[in-house]
Amino acid sequence: MKILHILDHSIPLHSGYTFRTRSILNEQRRLGYETCHVTSPKQGPSEQDVETVDGLTFYRTPVPDGFMSKLPVFNQMAIIDPLAKRILDVIEQEKPDVLHAHSPALNGLAALKASKKTGIPLVYEIRAFWEDAAVDHGTCKEGDMRYRLTRSMESYVVKRAQAVTTICEGLRGDLLGRGIAEDKITTIPNAVNIEQFSVIEKKSDALVEKFKLADKKVLGFLGSFYAYEGLDLLVKSLPRVLEQLPNCVLLLVGGGPQEDNLKKLVVELGLENNVIMPGRVPHSEVSEYYSLVDLLAYPRKSMRLTELVTPLKPLEAMAQGKLVLASDVGGHKELIDDKKTGWLFESDNVKALAEQAVEILKSDDGHPDVKQNGRVFVENIRNWQNSVGRYQSLYAGLVGG
Repeated sequence: MKILHILDHSIPLHSGYTFRTRSILNEQRRLGYETCHVTSPKQGPSEQDVETVDGLTFYRTPVPDGFMSKLPVFNQMAIIDPLAKRILDVIEQEKPDVLHAHSPALNGLAALKASKKTGIPLVYEIRAFWEDAAVDHGTCKEGDMRYRLTRSMESYVVKRAQAVTTICEGLRGDLLGRGIAEDKITTIPNAVNIEQFSVIEKKSDALVEKFKLADKKVLGFLGSFYAYEGLDLLVKSLPRVLEQLPNCVLLLVGGGPQEDNLKKLVVELGLENNVIMPGRVPHSEVSEYYSLVDLLAYPRKSMRLTELVTPLKPLEAMAQGKLVLASDVGGHKELIDDKKTGWLFESDNVKALAEQAVEILKSDDGHPDVKQNGRVFVENIRNWQNSVGRYQSLYAGLVGG
């Protein structure tokens, strides 16, 4: 069976979206499926119409340059027709059995056009409701015209696709609330490639020396600095932590829209000697930075985006045998069993965050049972073999067995 995946963007770009895609495609191929792939104009200008990256070949869609492509909102709609045309071109060449469009809804709308014209069944996969992400990024407000337009497009695609998948139960529950039939929706959870992660046994000597971390307790976050991640709450909690653990430092590895705001907050609170922000680091060095952290913190703020969507980073931390502390938003509650695979604290509560972090970091034994439980959870449940295996019955049902 051959599956044509329709994507917003792909490797070599780096994002949670592209890494999830790569893992799905590699596991599907291991299961015996043939896969082919087309990306939307959001991939950006490409020197090649067809590009092979890490053994995966992607058909690129040219970036539109007409008048509509230069107008806010309309520039998003201008993506649909060129992508639909590119999908039809790829269908003619590859002859797929199933179309599998991944969010956002613009991809779904383009895929619907191709599905209607060719009769090939369509699976639509929702990884997040992009209108909720736009609220956090400041490009729209909840309930405004752009928000409602994006939401209505999503519902339009969901109702007309032959099957729908989501990455978590939060998104699935929201769709059920819109009146979508329960048997139409399959959850394909986020997971990790467990073979790519080793349990970290010791800290990097070189980085301990570089950042002067000998005899320090390290609270940390590695990832993108978006407002919804709540990293400002993490910085604000540090003075309370230092009252109980004066040898604690906060390590924030990465970058993003909130980077400058976080640096200003560190200065305002007089925490320059207690916060380390090395910026983005090469992918090959990420595990070395993970090794430094005694407790990974994920203080996501409570909003539709975080209540409905599960992140990937806590799973990666568990896979490496690290302790995790996360806010009790819905997306985290799907991943973390409180006091068994990690800890949860009341979201948006700086005092609760600080108190829980201190309690964990003060432990003499380092909570080996929690580390082990987290690793076992990822090994046995949240792995890509389990998740991608759920596509098999879905695809078979669409093409008759």
